[in-house]
Amino acid sequence: MSYVPTLKKLYAEQVVPELVKNRGYANKHQVPKLVKININTGIDAEADKNQIADITRDIGAIAGQKPVLARARKAIANFKLKPNQIVGCHVTLRGVAMWEFLYRLLAVSLPTIRDFRGVPPKLDGQGNYNLGITDHSIFPEITVENVKKHIGLDITIVTTAQTDEEGRELLRLLGMPFRRTEAAPKTQAA
Repeated sequence: MSYVPTLKKLYAEQVVPELVKNRGYANKHQVPKLVKININTGIDAEADKNQIADITRDIGAIAGQKPVLARARKAIANFKLKPNQIVGCHVTLRGVAMWEFLYRLLAVSLPTIRDFRGVPPKLDGQGNYNLGITDHSIFPEITVENVKKHIGLDITIVTTAQTDEEGRELLRLLGMPFRRTEAAPKTQAA
């Protein structure tokens, strides 16, 4: 018997039946599902080899697999870029690694943010969700004492949802802590 991640088990046992009931899908293959998660960060043009190695190590620890370094295609003088210079670091998670990362993000990392009130409920128009993290040290894999420079992360959760409402409901049922939008308070005219 192979290992089934906790969040994937929750998806199969609770989320799929709930979505079928709420949305009235004809069969379970119409239910939106997660495809992949992309983790991306930029690297400063003046970064030396040690900084690049530290960022690569940290992203690898967070994702659980080795990241790919992105390089500049052409020189841009205003940004001090030379051709083939390292400008970013990214990793794509699928399968078990994707489910495990999402579980750690939702259950451990996001709740540790100070004054956390939820994530914005806006999706990209095609059922995918983009989340920006300003400090990568919220992840438990990162030892704060070893961090020389805090970096930000862009996390993209790609789903098969056709609309934003389907994608939002899928992520909400998986445990994404969306911020509640409250109506503006009404003012009383004197």
